[in-house]
Amino acid sequence: MSAPGLAQLAGWDVPQLRGCVGTLALVVDRLTPWRVRLDALGRRLDSAECWSGEAGTAAAGALLELSGVATGVGSRVDAALGALRRLVDAATDAAEHAARALAVADSAGLQLDDAGRVTGLPPQPHPAMAPDQAAELAARRTAAEAAAALATGLAAEARAAGARALVAAVSAGEELGDLAPAAGPVTFADLLPRLDPAGRHVVPPDPRAGPVAVADWWAALSAPQQLDVIVEHPDAVGALDGLPGWARDRANRLRLQAALAELPPGEARETATAVAGQLAAGGDRPVQLLVFDPGQGLAALSVGDLDAAEAIAVLVPGILTTVADDLAGLTGDAADVVAAATAAAPGLAVAAVAWLGYRTPGLLGALQPVTAVHAGRVLDRALDGLAAARGVPGVTPAARTTVVGHSYGSLVTGQAARAPGRLAADAVVLLGSPGTGAGRASRLEAGEVYGAWTAADPISTSGYYGPSPADLGFGDVPLPTDPGQGHTEYYDPDRPTLAAIGAVVAGVGPVR
Repeated sequence: MSAPGLAQLAGWDVPQLRGCVGTLALVVDRLTPWRVRLDALGRRLDSAECWSGEAGTAAAGALLELSGVATGVGSRVDAALGALRRLVDAATDAAEHAARALAVADSAGLQLDDAGRVTGLPPQPHPAMAPDQAAELAARRTAAEAAAALATGLAAEARAAGARALVAAVSAGEELGDLAPAAGPVTFADLLPRLDPAGRHVVPPDPRAGPVAVADWWAALSAPQQLDVIVEHPDAVGALDGLPGWARDRANRLRLQAALAELPPGEARETATAVAGQLAAGGDRPVQLLVFDPGQGLAALSVGDLDAAEAIAVLVPGILTTVADDLAGLTGDAADVVAAATAAAPGLAVAAVAWLGYRTPGLLGALQPVTAVHAGRVLDRALDGLAAARGVPGVTPAARTTVVGHSYGSLVTGQAARAPGRLAADAVVLLGSPGTGAGRASRLEAGEVYGAWTAADPISTSGYYGPSPADLGFGDVPLPTDPGQGHTEYYDPDRPTLAAIGAVVAGVGPVR
């Protein structure tokens, strides 16, 4: 490829080039949200929610294919954009320097060829000239030489910038590879072979990368890649904070199926059996399995579609709570919170997570905050994951999130607030709290803090882990209770606290 001459560099239409690259960037930005919506439609077709039969299956397959093409093309174009932006910068410099070089030469009566060589300098004074003529010619020669030097320097800079522009253009072409058709429109049948099928096989990232990095990784995958990685790596996918609820649910259901087929009698199998029972009991109501670790006795179930919810509650239980014995009760509490929030704000899409993502302590373990410190970090990461999954372009905007900590779970919530970074929650509700370890409500890092306690609940007035809602100076907004309400009755439908919790989750509760 020959280097362009100065006249060609000066004539480059940089505004049009900048506009084309900007438009291409806009297309890439809009491609991801469009593909996310397309993938959601494909999942609905695949699960026969809106169209069943052979035609529906074929349509779902076509959408997966379209998603794969859109992801591949978007990835290639996005990679090329960096080189195209460098092309715009270099072309801008080249055009400006070339135009200035030609203008300087022209103003001095000189000619500048495409290689940047100057001709037309005035001659040197002749000895036979009169002194005044010789002086005038010498002055013209000096001025012309100065203009020639400036024009030559500008020409060199223009040619160097032009060379950088050509390198950037070649780099952009290499990133795009063979996507560009030789002539005429391109069909999907033409395009699919150009996208490397081996690229579909991906490996999940290290969880230590963080929920935001995980969410970005997931968003960059096509629908076929997402489905493939769920099947190939269900253990990793099911445990990744930052993924949408539907993906973790699919992965963890695969893990549950394997656990029920392989686990011998014991605590781990009892955990798996309890989880399977709650999934089966969901009926027509969406239930998503977000956490499943039978070896550690951990699970988290979302009552309601976590990915579509406008309001999310995360219920954090206290001591002596296990998946095998108590998941049914905690899931029932989550369902009651959903019902209360929906009653407070009819039409609102609500999900509530029964979160047993930590191994709760026994009576002796509850006397120390060690478990809460570890569990708080896990809860903080889980909340960050919920926020990151909803921060991807094209998905439903971030939901209002409320953490509801009961008893020792309120201490876990306080430790989550003390973890690095802000707590990814809009509101915190403390029920029967022995103290949060944070000191005051303002240190819980949520814009709204609510509390419920009663004189009939000695744990709520114990202050074992410091100030709690039972203390006048704690700084929370009190929720209603009955005088004789006990420690385990805050979610009781016959008590006033549940309706108040629902109002808080829905965002229509008292705010102070």
